Amino acid sequence: MTARSGRRAAASPLPTRHRGPGDSPGFLLWKISNAWQRRQRAALQPFGLTHSQFVILATVTWFGASETLTQARIAEISGVDPMTTSQIVRALEAAALLERRDHPEDPRANAIAVTEAGRDRARRALVAVEETDAAFFAPVASSAARLVQIFQALAAGNEPRK
Repeated sequence: MTARSGRRAAASPLPTRHRGPGDSPGFLLWKISNAWQRRQRAALQPFGLTHSQFVILATVTWFGASETLTQARIAEISGVDPMTTSQIVRALEAAALLERRDHPEDPRANAIAVTEAGRDRARRALVAVEETDAAFFAPVASSAARLVQIFQALAAGNEPRK
């Protein structure tokens, strides 16, 4: 019997450690992630970018200012798998937002660089992405620093093994 209702608790239909989906960290992360992605898709739509394209464009804009980037390095920094990175770089290149150049140190490699149009698009899209983040995370704004620490710990603890 449960203390609140006086009724016998029903057996769980699944062999779970949780009282229900609302107590499962994995389920909640999935649900929150889907909601966040929906908002980001809507925010990036006016810029003609998917979220993955934005991540690659922002990565090249940010890190390309201080280092020569190869496609492999972009994949490493962004956390996007190499095959997907290749497809996204091609799409952004076709849209004249990124360009391939000769690599200054490795004649076998191409350097990937942001174009002026790409830099402008990344800057404008970043404002929309950060505004969307601020609105999405507003319910936990007072705990934002702690939330970021939790995300950082989860990211670090789940890095692919090399």
